[in-house]
Amino acid sequence: QPKKGQLYQTVKDSRLTLGYKRGTFNRETFITSTASALFEKDGLTFNIRIEPHSEWKTRVDVEISLGRLIERPVNGDRPQRGKDLTQWLKGAPSLRSEWEPMARIYTKSLVDLAALRFRARAVDEGALPAAGLPWFMSIFGRDSILTSFQALPFVPDLARSTLQALARWQGTRVDPFRDEEPGKILHELRYGELTAFEERPHSPYYGAADSTPLFIVLLDEYSRWTGDKQIVRDLEVEARAALNWIEQYGDHNGDGYIDYKRAMDTGLDNQCWKDSWNSILFADGTNSILPRSTCEIQGYAYDARVRGARMAREIWHDPDLASSLEQSAIALKDRFNRDFWVPERGCYALAIDGNGRRVDSITSNIGHLLWSGIVPEERAARCAELLMSDALFSGWGVRTMAEGEGGYNPIGYHLGTVWPHDNSIIAWGLTRYGFRKEAARIA
Repeated sequence: QPKKGQLYQTVKDSRLTLGYKRGTFNRETFITSTASALFEKDGLTFNIRIEPHSEWKTRVDVEISLGRLIERPVNGDRPQRGKDLTQWLKGAPSLRSEWEPMARIYTKSLVDLAALRFRARAVDEGALPAAGLPWFMSIFGRDSILTSFQALPFVPDLARSTLQALARWQGTRVDPFRDEEPGKILHELRYGELTAFEERPHSPYYGAADSTPLFIVLLDEYSRWTGDKQIVRDLEVEARAALNWIEQYGDHNGDGYIDYKRAMDTGLDNQCWKDSWNSILFADGTNSILPRSTCEIQGYAYDARVRGARMAREIWHDPDLASSLEQSAIALKDRFNRDFWVPERGCYALAIDGNGRRVDSITSNIGHLLWSGIVPEERAARCAELLMSDALFSGWGVRTMAEGEGGYNPIGYHLGTVWPHDNSIIAWGLTRYGFRKEAARIA
């Protein structure tokens, strides 16, 4: 997009600064070298002579400023900023295996996960996982939650940082521009020019209908994995607000299901994990209309109520809230299995759209329903059968949409591609219902 501000370059004290300024918005990149160089506005020049069999070296450091000064390293040492990889690896469980590649895969996975750690601006609770490199190096409620959830057995501190950061940014008011509501957990947080001038709502943006119940799921699971009950006490106000959002604000049309519809043109059409504009299609390939209630979010809401009841009874010592949440979970499970089941396809609907129609495509979302526990035992085998069928299981994993559906596209973003996080949740769901062979095949 054409820039509305001014670009500039300055040289001072052996440092090249590349800057951009628009009103009070200022971003700068600082470039220095450990070896002497001629610094000019268009770059660095090194005038060197290297004798035979000798060597010359330098290190070029590139740092950024988000509108504030950065303290320069002393004697050329880089600040660690809590990202010491050796300590990170030592803090994770060690793995011994007779199959040598397994140990390498495990270590490489930990190293890759470490690359996603970052410290969010105005959040001092430690490092949390960003959504991805390079364009999504920021807090994404859903992505940070799911990554932290999956990493619990190995590096549980990620979950703690994620919970504390998301609690700090929890919604407190009704703001249509940002899709914000009291108790709602954010979708995305950005510090760029467009958000600074409110040309985009991502500072933060709350357009995700699933991040709030998933926040409760992660809080409970973290507490159970680590035995840390104190964090459940510390975040009681935020957790109660999230549970209240599920009961009060998440259901906009009063049908008992969490739904979503963007309030402004700047928001997302789809506010589930399949958040591309055309991800919620009927079996004939036509698009559904807003507002939409996708099936997996109802599963998350069911799980959040069950887990919230446990925390209320065992940690907050509030039996009335626990009973209320349990009754609400039972009612949701009964209602969901009546309204979302598509008898003619023997499958759960992908969603119920704004006209009350069941969106009847067969998708990977049914695996998330197994993960949440909202599926009754008598329907679990059918879900497993579909997930492992040739239409959904490609050999590389479960497709996001089954081959043969009207919208199927093997390279479509959410219309047939295979997503690793999606498959891990599906495998977990299959295991929950005893389909261990099928889960192992996905793994």
